Amino acid sequence: MQYYLYFKALHIVGFVSWFAGLFYIVRIFVYHAEADEKPENIREEWKSQFNLMAQRVYKIIMNPAMMITWTFGLLMLGFNHGILQQNWIKVKLVLLVLLTVYHVYCKTIIKKQEKGEKTYNSFQFRLLNELPTLFLISIVLLAVLKDVLNFVYLFFGIIAFGALLYFIAKAYKKSREQ
Repeated sequence: MQYYLYFKALHIVGFVSWFAGLFYIVRIFVYHAEADEKPENIREEWKSQFNLMAQRVYKIIMNPAMMITWTFGLLMLGFNHGILQQNWIKVKLVLLVLLTVYHVYCKTIIKKQEKGEKTYNSFQFRLLNELPTLFLISIVLLAVLKDVLNFVYLFFGIIAFGALLYFIAKAYKKSREQ
């Protein structure tokens, strides 16, 4: 039982670090996209710096944190495999797989930006940056509540929250343009 608590603690440290990286990398993507609006004499230098920052965040923060999250989460499941009979953990694992897909998608954006290919504009990246928020809220509440029926209601609440974030982002964009 003592090992389980260490695994849980390291799992929490892992996912906190992972989400920090997920939030930060897309902010770097925003800055990279906004560099297109800068004067030509500094544009490429800034983009080069943002590419370097994105690579470091991905390799030094996000990848290790994701591996720590998955490793200690799976170790907890190994020590308490009966939990796999509960529906909430199945939903959580699906969300974690989707989050991992998002993680890998961020790598494809890094590669495209390094090649100078057009990806998204800064507003679209700001919206993309809200996706980990929805994952975070969903996964944490699901892990705490452990009730799929309540999660269904919660899911629709999170979708509404996502819509609210979208409208706030639109309003922020409009205020910046004025």
